[in-house]
Amino acid sequence: MTMKSPSWRERLLQTTRGRILALLQTEDRTVNDLTKELQTTDNAVRAHLISLERDGLVRRTGMEPGVRRPHVAYGLTPEAEHIFPKAYGTLLSQVVAVVARRLEPRELRASMREVGRNLAQEHLPKLKAKTREARIAAALELLKEMGGAATFQSTPDKHLIRGNGCPLAAATANHPEACLIAESLLTTVIGVPVKERCERGTTPRCCFEVGHKGKTLK
Repeated sequence: MTMKSPSWRERLLQTTRGRILALLQTEDRTVNDLTKELQTTDNAVRAHLISLERDGLVRRTGMEPGVRRPHVAYGLTPEAEHIFPKAYGTLLSQVVAVVARRLEPRELRASMREVGRNLAQEHLPKLKAKTREARIAAALELLKEMGGAATFQSTPDKHLIRGNGCPLAAATANHPEACLIAESLLTTVIGVPVKERCERGTTPRCCFEVGHKGKTLK
């Protein structure tokens, strides 16, 4: 039986830097706080914090009173939150599975598209009067926030948004209709028809063809 090698997140969380991140996830702490928790030297903690700040995972959040002078408090950046395991994938998969049992295939697809439109609604006010390029950039950022890094590729024949990985992979593995969430979100944000051309399998990858206003994609 082949043992699955730990992911980089698991390896990170097993190191001293990972333990610092785990402690900061519960509350902001000073060097002194971290030194006591980790049973190490303050110089070692400072060295790890400098490294974590440089990597954009830790930030200074304020000052706390000290006996001689105030101490700097440290907390996590929004980027660091993505390091910790989340149950979102499993939760989404179960939600889609339950909904799929209750709805006809046509109704399920319509529901997935509605979810995508609803997700996009809060972003529409700031996209008014924006160019197509600006809207595509906003769409790429939304996919990144969902957990999938994506790029826009333009060829003479097609305009594609390609993702490295799939933010909805936990659901799309058994219910490819979940891809329609992203398809509908992108259509609404960009303001033109978008069609999913996703690659499914052991390594799922997002792929969406971006059309032009008034043009229907097949």
